[in-house]
Amino acid sequence: MNKWLEILLGLILVIIPIVVVFQWLNAGRWDFLHPAWEVLKGGVFWAVVGLGLLFLMLGISDLKE
Repeated sequence: MNKWLEILLGLILVIIPIVVVFQWLNAGRWDFLHPAWEVLKGGVFWAVVGLGLLFLMLGISDLKE
């Protein structure tokens, strides 16, 4: 994959979930009753952020080469 595309995709996958979560927190939509749903949302959030960080690291390592 192109190194600049990896960096761009990584930044998108790190920034978008954080913005979405903060919008949900401010809108008051974060009060769900089911703990399993909370765990699922947290897992998806961290998976997307981790994938974004992985793409960032891959893109930065490609810049060194």
